[in-house]
Amino acid sequence: MPISLKGSERRKARVRKAIKARAFGRPRLSVHRSGKNIYVQIIDDASGRTLAAASTLDKDIKSTLKSGATSEAAAAIGKLIAERGKAANVSEVVFDRGSYLYHGRVKALADAAREAGLQF
Repeated sequence: MPISLKGSERRKARVRKAIKARAFGRPRLSVHRSGKNIYVQIIDDASGRTLAAASTLDKDIKSTLKSGATSEAAAAIGKLIAERGKAANVSEVVFDRGSYLYHGRVKALADAAREAGLQF
């Protein structure tokens, strides 16, 4: 009997399957957002390693933000992950939005990362 998944888990699995089908060896830019913060990682699925990470809890960013749950905070994290990705010699990624809609904070993060030089 197949395992029953919640709606968000089904969406996450569907998005991850599509990403892996078109990744072509590129690392994955994975986004997680909570009610108070946003987290992002660049993950190399081939080796299972995190190449770069950023969140609104980082000390250098947290002091400049009013809240970690705004689009402005997400944009700042997008710029930061692009800088850290470039430092790790990553210029092309595949965007993994997880079970979240491409809207609001997730879209702001993606747009800022693109503007800062990540290609996806």
